[in-house]
Amino acid sequence: MNLISRKYALLSIAVAGVLAAGGYFLFVRKDSLEGIAYGNGRIEAQSIDVATRYAARVSTMPVEEGQMVAAGDVVAELDLGDLSASLNGAEANVRAREQQRAAAESAVKQAQSALSLAEKEFARVDALAKDKAVSQSRRDQALNERQSAAANVDSAKQNLAGASEAIGVAQAEVDRLKDLLTDRNLRAPKEGRILYKLAEPGEVIPAGGKVVTLLDLKNVYMSIFLPANEITRMRLGAEARIVLDALPGAVIPAYVSYISPEAQFTPRQVETRSEREKLTFRVKVRIPAPLLGKYIDAVKTGVPGMAYVKLDDGREWPAQLMVSPELAKIAAEQAAEQPASEAAPQTNDLETLQPSSSEPESR
Repeated sequence: MNLISRKYALLSIAVAGVLAAGGYFLFVRKDSLEGIAYGNGRIEAQSIDVATRYAARVSTMPVEEGQMVAAGDVVAELDLGDLSASLNGAEANVRAREQQRAAAESAVKQAQSALSLAEKEFARVDALAKDKAVSQSRRDQALNERQSAAANVDSAKQNLAGASEAIGVAQAEVDRLKDLLTDRNLRAPKEGRILYKLAEPGEVIPAGGKVVTLLDLKNVYMSIFLPANEITRMRLGAEARIVLDALPGAVIPAYVSYISPEAQFTPRQVETRSEREKLTFRVKVRIPAPLLGKYIDAVKTGVPGMAYVKLDDGREWPAQLMVSPELAKIAAEQAAEQPASEAAPQTNDLETLQPSSSEPESR
């Protein structure tokens, strides 16, 4: 086979694949879909940016793009030598503050001893003054010494309280630096796949600088856009199905995890049954995490497909969208965990809803 023939053969195979996927969609649509909403979208996953809280130089990057990592795995090692030095200084400051508190405690005891002596002296002078054995001025002098000693006790106690507070401030700085030093090894917060590697060894990244972008492959969903008349009949946790263009024969159980409370113009890339519905709502159809966990290595994002959502709980799925009872149970258990506080807009609310300006209308 020559090169031109080979190209035509590959083109024919690609066209056949596209027609097969489209034929499956048309086949599903020919069946009765009353009570079922549907829309096209792409498989997406929640992305997580792993970043540092402190400016530092990257020592090593032990991961590569596309690599799977477990929760807690090190994705970057940072050089935080200056923080270590600051921590040593902060710990020394704590010890100095503790010595100051010990000195303040001694000062309180000394002031209390002087007060005790002044009170005894005043008591003797006061008794002698009553017998006219000493002058009134001598009594006033003893009284002043007692009052001064009492004031010195109060001042010493305030100094002691200040020294104790200073220790707390110094210890807080130590705790802050220790917490920042935990970023010496930046770790993956969840299991997932490295999407982007954003730094290389030797680079200095600022505070808040990102080192990797991680895909949480247990939070995978498809966003579709549905008209208002279907949204009012939809609930969170509703049963759903996803069919991917690349795997038209595989039906994936799912559930509705989010219904936007705000209307918007239909995005350009979304096809609707009436060309372009002006007023639509974004709906996230999520694949159950336990199901994803079994095939996490094979999960890919960006794959286009169709999502179907059941609007009537009493309606049976068409034969082409049926799944095994075990898979349906997994989706139902995940859907039951949806918060009850979120709900679809009600019919009487639609009069007040205005399209979001975030998606300009296409002309």
